[in-house]
Amino acid sequence: MPYREGPLRELLGDIDGKSVSAETARLMAEVAYERARKHGPSDRPIVGVGCTATIRTDREKRGDHCCFVAAWSEHGVTTYEVTLIKGLRDRDAEEEIVSRLVLRALMEASTGESDTRILLNKDEIIERRHIDPLEQFFVGEIDAVAIRADEIITADVSHIGGVLSGSFDPLHRGHEELSRVAAEMLGTEVVFELAVVNVDKSPLDDEAIRKRLAQFRGRNTVILTRESRFDGKAALLPGCTFIIGWDTAARLFAPRYYGGDEERMLAAMSEVRARDCGFLVAGRTVDGEFRSVTGLEIPVGFSDMLTAIPEEVFRQDLSSTELRLAAGQS
Repeated sequence: MPYREGPLRELLGDIDGKSVSAETARLMAEVAYERARKHGPSDRPIVGVGCTATIRTDREKRGDHCCFVAAWSEHGVTTYEVTLIKGLRDRDAEEEIVSRLVLRALMEASTGESDTRILLNKDEIIERRHIDPLEQFFVGEIDAVAIRADEIITADVSHIGGVLSGSFDPLHRGHEELSRVAAEMLGTEVVFELAVVNVDKSPLDDEAIRKRLAQFRGRNTVILTRESRFDGKAALLPGCTFIIGWDTAARLFAPRYYGGDEERMLAAMSEVRARDCGFLVAGRTVDGEFRSVTGLEIPVGFSDMLTAIPEEVFRQDLSSTELRLAAGQS
């Protein structure tokens, strides 16, 4: 709760608009949340709270006496706003309202409920607005979100296990069978990752994202990201094994996907290794020949990052594009 402009700018950088506003409280809560994630215990729920207010002082104020509080958690951000009637209370009474509102925001973000009483005049209303992580993703406030099969949405995408990445246009039985096989081979849970940005395609719009997410409802956990390359995915999901098809594996070490720069490609794949990530590769038949890891051109020192799924265990001979065409013809 910085009281002066200098400390506020140190906390948030240059901000647009008023320092006493819902947006400023929200930004403060985000910074608090990220600090807590970095320095706090990993086994406890985390909440970042920001408060900014202008209340009664020993000099007359021209504007309203008001308070803005925000609470940021893995379940989204909630903002609270109240405008107080000027002259109705002394400073201590207004300060108590602000303090109780902060406590209410913290408790609701932590437990989902609060018994904090805030005594207001009938013309004073606390306006509460909650934005869930999926909405935050769409407006660009966060870069990844997890949607579980039971439709619980969180900004916490932490997962150590298998990650099946794809565009899922559509999600088909091959994807789910590959997920099952990978889970058995890895001995761990496999989740899906839908990247809305693809190195070969145009970014997905919100409508297309919602349509593809609907395919997983009640069936699988899916992590939504903006990461088009695996160095970015590895930064979000360290310690994971990415389950990919042969087509994707063939592009991992292609410099053209790194701006034509081979050194950049090697640096990116070294970053994936440094994040303790690897790849499980499903082969497929191309021009009558089964293609797998053994046929890929892999730079020296990286071959151990790729493990082949045996042909007798799994093979998918049709791509999503071919499946869409087949469905359209049937």
